[in-house]
Order: sequence, then structure tokens, then C-alpha cells
Amino acid sequence: MYEVYERMDHVHDIAIDDRLELDHLQREKGRFKAISQSGAEVRVFLDRGHTLQIGEILKSQCGQHITVIGAEEPVVTARCDDWEIFSRACYHLGNRHVKLQVGKKWLRITPDHVLEELLTGLGLSTQREVAVFLPESGAYSSSSHVHSHSH
Repeated sequence: MYEVYERMDHVHDIAIDDRLELDHLQREKGRFKAISQSGAEVRVFLDRGHTLQIGEILKSQCGQHITVIGAEEPVVTARCDDWEIFSRACYHLGNRHVKLQVGKKWLRITPDHVLEELLTGLGLSTQREVAVFLPESGAYSSSSHVHSHSH
């Protein structure tokens, strides 16, 4: 069992001992239990309010380094070729405080038939799929740093 109380600061070339696969809701929590990829129980006790980022490294009390990876989960991906329609869709979802991942003329939400109808009504095509969900952290969030550790 690993007990984690510490996030590693910006580090490079550190040996990873295990991986912790978490969906977007788990990454938002400061205290939780999970099972690592090696099958070990992981108990996480971190400051609340700081979303875990994919690629972030946690250090257990026994000195093991555990990296956070994103779990695939059910999502809805909506696409269109028109920037104005796409912008309107983002506005309407934001106005409803919907967690949203944004790409180039595509957006991703968790499945919700009402929101899917809204998006198709605006002119976007929607598709249910399974993918890693990386919602925007928000304008006032302090955890906006996403960094690849392979330079």
C-alpha cells in the first residue's frame, strides 16, 4: 500500500515506480483510495482544490514515485466546421457551467441527452465514445499547468 501526501514539483528524469489511472472526477479529489496499475492500494491525502494533472508525479511516504495517467471514460464529442456555430455552442455550455474539453472545432462533455440535443440543435454533430476527458480548469483555477515530462 502507498500513502501519498506529496506532489512532486517540476521534475525531470525521475524513475517512475507505478502508475495511477484516474478519470476526471477522481483527479479533482484531494483524498481518495485507488488501485495502481501494479495492483497496489494507493491512499491519497493531498490539499483539496488542486486538480491532479495527467503526467503529474506523486511521492508516497515510502519514497515511491507514482505518475498520474488519464482513464478512458464515456464522453460525447461534438464537431462542426463553422467557428461561429462552435463559439455559440461553447457559450451555451459555459453559461450552464458544463465541464468542457475544447479542441479545434470540437468539444467534449460527459454524456447528457439534454446537452446533446442542444448541441445538435445548434448544428454540431455528436458522437458518444470512450476517451480520456480533460476538461478546462477554468479561468480562476490555479492548476492550469500541463507539462509533458519527455523533453
